[in-house]
Amino acid sequence: MLTLLRLIRIVFVALRYRLDELVLSGIKHPVAYGLLRIVRFGRAPKMPRGVRLRLALESLGPIFVKFGQVLSTRRDLIPLDVAIELAHLQDNVPPFPSDQAAACVETALGASPHKLFKQFDIDPVASASIAQVHLAVLHDGREVAVKILRPGMLNVIEKDLTLMRVLAGVVERLAPDGRRLKPREVVAEFDKYLHDELDLVREASNCSQLRRNFAPGTGRENLLMVPEVVWEYTTTSVFTMERMYGIPVSQIDRLRAAGIDITQLARLGVEIFFMQVFTDGFFHADMHPGNIYVSDAPATLGRYIALDFGIVGSLSEFDKNYLAQNFLAFFQRDYRRVAQLHIESGWVPPHTREEELEGAVRAVCEPYFDRPLAEISLGQVLLRLFQTSRRFNVEIQPQLVLLQKTLLNVEGMGRELDPGLDLWKTAKPYLEKWMRERVGLAGLRQRLEKEAVQWTQLLPQIPRLIHANLVRPDMAPALHAEIEQMRRAQEQTNRLLATCAAVLAVAVGVAIWALTRP
Repeated sequence: MLTLLRLIRIVFVALRYRLDELVLSGIKHPVAYGLLRIVRFGRAPKMPRGVRLRLALESLGPIFVKFGQVLSTRRDLIPLDVAIELAHLQDNVPPFPSDQAAACVETALGASPHKLFKQFDIDPVASASIAQVHLAVLHDGREVAVKILRPGMLNVIEKDLTLMRVLAGVVERLAPDGRRLKPREVVAEFDKYLHDELDLVREASNCSQLRRNFAPGTGRENLLMVPEVVWEYTTTSVFTMERMYGIPVSQIDRLRAAGIDITQLARLGVEIFFMQVFTDGFFHADMHPGNIYVSDAPATLGRYIALDFGIVGSLSEFDKNYLAQNFLAFFQRDYRRVAQLHIESGWVPPHTREEELEGAVRAVCEPYFDRPLAEISLGQVLLRLFQTSRRFNVEIQPQLVLLQKTLLNVEGMGRELDPGLDLWKTAKPYLEKWMRERVGLAGLRQRLEKEAVQWTQLLPQIPRLIHANLVRPDMAPALHAEIEQMRRAQEQTNRLLATCAAVLAVAVGVAIWALTRP
């Protein structure tokens, strides 16, 4: 009953914000079109479609807001104007009661927060659709932030996801672009994303990995600060981490007042991003200004601070190599190489004509290169490439879509700090250095060192394996005889089947002749 009422509310909200117009624009069936026109009473929409969709998602609650946020990252699937508007969705969710928060901590950690912590602020400092954050102090004096999952979220999510799957199936059947937009795949991706975010141990492990990548001794400790995880106070529903102090990266006037070099800060942000992507293959994938701060403490002045680790991206060695070569080919305007990389990767059908794909890539990139480099959006180039590649049945990899979304965030954040930021100029030397290290002697030495442990186990066995193979009886004549026997048996079976078919055909002919006699 509750599911039916929820579905009725969704339909009502969709009609209120004229989302039916989004469907009507593509439906060709006259009966369905006529029914929808009657339902909407002929009203014309007064707001852009992206705004109407954003307002509808906000009115449907936090799960649909989160869905809109995820959908805004799929600019390879949805129109750009809709994606830009959905990116404005914010988790402006009222906090849940403080007594519930305390009860959640007690259930998860086995004691009340006032016993576990020397001090626990009962009023949250931040509240979002999935969780809220309370500040606290440990008994040893360390200041921490305690992230608490909203109670009952799993049941709410499962019910709304069930409805989303139904609606996705309807869109796929009715809309002419339904199959191309892959609504059911988008909902499945959202399902995985939400369930991952509901596990705060997973988020804590992401935080711990990123902190280790920028730990003292790595040579990067002066670039990015990541909070330490307090594992003894962390479970699937409670995540306790070191409290971080800083200025939100979007508050540029405060950053300048603190004596931070804004131009250098913008360049460092790009460097940190490419370092995570191409060196580590593990990157913070939610780098919007709300999750990025800058330290104003004298000892760490100007260092970035990363928060909220629910969304991270991972890249394989194949992905990193593919991306690096593509970016360098873009910088050199070598469109034939870009086309070759797409074909070699197996992401386009093998029969794709190289020169045809090269022409499509050139049509995407050339208009950008006629502008000053500082005005070129690398994220937009990548997005246009994804959209163009759809014509060639390119399978867009989810990790690359996440990367493209993060690149747009980094690019936007960097140019908000420094409008003259030349992302290409900042990225190109890093990529060239990375490629030299990968294909040169240094890269060969690193790969040999990585494989050395495995080879030390295999090398002593090689003489014994060679000897065992040489003294092994030759099985080729026996295999040949067995294959010949199987061939003769197959020929005999074929002859028998042919005979049976002939007899059956004669019998059918005789029967037809007998039945048709006068």
